Amino acid sequence: MRYTSASAYPKKDKPKHYLKNKDLVIEIIESKKLNKLTYKAEQMLILLAKKAITKMYYKNDDDKHDCLQTALLDMFKNWRHFDTNRSTNAFAYFTEIAKRGFARGWGDLYSHKGDPNKETTTFSYTSFGHDDENTTGWMI
Repeated sequence: MRYTSASAYPKKDKPKHYLKNKDLVIEIIESKKLNKLTYKAEQMLILLAKKAITKMYYKNDDDKHDCLQTALLDMFKNWRHFDTNRSTNAFAYFTEIAKRGFARGWGDLYSHKGDPNKETTTFSYTSFGHDDENTTGWMI
């Protein structure tokens, strides 16, 4: 049998969104009632962070995984601070926590300001020379 067009292939019903805000809010409310993050909420937050980190570029995978772990730690520490009275958009709230966690993780890895080679440099100043003006100076 020969197919002549793409419409001849059966289409799979794929969900539009990988995570629905409504489902996340329900899980966070349930977790607050239990005073413990539910397994489903944990998996949702992990999925959200893994999808959000794909928008970033990292030189190597170790840096990427370190930043992801920092973001997940921040999300798991701050999930109780989501307030449904202020907002019902848990997706945006946790995405922002993840993005700030990525940035904090990157800052922890590369926090050497003004050093293009990312190396910590120590300078020591030593005086040298004689009493003659032409040979006295500082060595760095």
